[in-house]
Formats: sequence, structure tokens, C-alpha cells
Amino acid sequence: MIFISILTISKLMILDFEPGDKVTNPNNKDWGIGHVQSIINGKVTVNFENVGKKVINAENIELRKLHDKN
Repeated sequence: MIFISILTISKLMILDFEPGDKVTNPNNKDWGIGHVQSIINGKVTVNFENVGKKVINAENIELRKLHDKN
């Protein structure tokens, strides 16, 4: 049996984000679409269209990556 801690899973999720990615915060949809600016020590800095720059602790706040449909 393999056990993975929640902390490990959240760190793996951080690796899915890169500067320039478009994201949303599903718990704060009124923030609008955000653009990832940086990822440092588990903190994702995102510039949201309606509320400006937010520093997100990815262990506590969910971000969902938007995928361009070409």
C-alpha cells in the first residue's frame, strides 16, 4: 500500500502551474481569470482581473488551471 500525505499531493499540484498559466479560484469566482506570475515555496502569485495581485498558499486555496481551446 502506498501512502501519500496531503502536503505531498499539494506540492505535486503546484508543479502543474507555470508563469503565464490562466487560473481561477472556484471559491471566489468573482475574482475573475488570473494569470500566474510566480511560484515560490508553495506560494503562487496570481494577478486576477477583478481583484489584482493575490499570493495564494496552494496548500489552503484551490486554483484551477484553464486550458486554451484552440
